[in-house]
Amino acid sequence: MRVVGLTGGIGSGKTTVANRLAALGAAVVDTDEISRNLTGPAGAAMQAVRAAFGARFVTAEGALDRAAMRALAFEDPLARSRLEQILHPAIRSQADAMLAEASAPYAVVVVPLLFETRGYLDRVSRVLVVDCPEALQASRTAARSGLATAEVRAIMAAQWPRWRRLQLADDVIWNGGTEAELAPQCARMHATYLGNAGADGPQSPPTQRGAR
Repeated sequence: MRVVGLTGGIGSGKTTVANRLAALGAAVVDTDEISRNLTGPAGAAMQAVRAAFGARFVTAEGALDRAAMRALAFEDPLARSRLEQILHPAIRSQADAMLAEASAPYAVVVVPLLFETRGYLDRVSRVLVVDCPEALQASRTAARSGLATAEVRAIMAAQWPRWRRLQLADDVIWNGGTEAELAPQCARMHATYLGNAGADGPQSPPTQRGAR
């Protein structure tokens, strides 16, 4: 089955696009959703998180304290690396299992840091980037999360810039307008992926993707 990697900067509209493709018939595996489950109350990763970081990073309900961990991760790159070492293998393992069970014509795996972490590039046949202006990314993220603009900008600074994602994209959906304008773009991408659904293997060799 063809697997499409869907990525984009924070606030670009990845979830909206993924939901539209799912409604059209794609199987969607969202790595952020997997991460939330792993770090939710009694999540499978929480014992390791507590052991690595201590109880102050765990809420009374037994979930990851995301605000506290976000602050630590931006202050301490080693702490961020420790968290990634706990979560990333577990997320990839569950994503692989979900992809293996998918029975749709094609699958979409949503990975916000697809290029940055490179852990999924050898799993996908094409990369679809959802794009919008950075100012719109910041305003959308601040509105939905309640984070200060400076915090949002710090998150954006830790991600690849737009130009770099666009340079490496196989396909692009523009989400700088209204949500209604997404429908025809998603329909075109869906038709394209249906047409290629029987093709196996990446469009570019994994070594080339990894070197991008």
